[in-house]
Amino acid sequence: MNILSIQSHVAYGHVGNSAAVFALQRLGCEVWPVHTVQFSNHTGYGGWKGEVFAAGMIDAVVEGIVERGVLANCDGVLSGYVGSVEIGAAILRAVGQVKAANPGAVYCSDPVIGNRRRGVFVQKGVPEFFRERAIPLAQIVTPNHFELDRLIGDDSVEMAQVVAAIGLLHARGPGAILVTSVEVNETPPNHLDVVASDGAAQYLVRTPKLAAPGNGAGDIIAALFLYHYLRSGGVAEALAWATSSVFGLLKRSGGEAEIALVAGQDELVAPSQMFVPQRIGG
Repeated sequence: MNILSIQSHVAYGHVGNSAAVFALQRLGCEVWPVHTVQFSNHTGYGGWKGEVFAAGMIDAVVEGIVERGVLANCDGVLSGYVGSVEIGAAILRAVGQVKAANPGAVYCSDPVIGNRRRGVFVQKGVPEFFRERAIPLAQIVTPNHFELDRLIGDDSVEMAQVVAAIGLLHARGPGAILVTSVEVNETPPNHLDVVASDGAAQYLVRTPKLAAPGNGAGDIIAALFLYHYLRSGGVAEALAWATSSVFGLLKRSGGEAEIALVAGQDELVAPSQMFVPQRIGG
């Protein structure tokens, strides 16, 4: 399996490509990483060094891959945090080139907009870019609960509302949807829900809430969901493996801000606790 991953990159810690690339490689997947930024560390620390790359550099790197004649072997494209609308447009141009070479390739967009703790933390215009341009082209989208509500334009506080919002997102194009960090009235205290849908059915995994969310957890679960979806062809199996691996990694991280990705890498191939998805309403 070959995946083109266009994401941010940090020297210290595991977010963006610094999270997704190793996780996918540990599963035996070839990854072609294209970095949208090169930072010293996750911006959540409040201070960092580095720079955002120009959209033209992303185009140039992808064009170099095109010249190698290998795009027909690309099974999927993965994108996450988008630093600007211009960078987002470059990502979609890359998706178009991959699709032209291999119409069966799958595009997975992790529409990073924000979270409940920090609110919206992306540049102006980026949420609209995801809503209007990226999601209609994606076969898979992996928002968190906060992002799902921002994409749909309405808050969901009950599971039925989450399912309805997922249905509205399906109507825009994606065939597979993963919603992470779901907290609704039905979610027990000190737990989190993760929901996956293929349009015909929705599945739920409920896990205990751990001490700290861990930088890069969303990037890793998006990468793993894409990999296991491509491998198995089903959202329920992809949900089971992705959530079980990330839960195991977070548990091994012991509440630290940075995920123990290397130390806990066995969780990627053999999770210490396997969660079984339950069909919602089934």
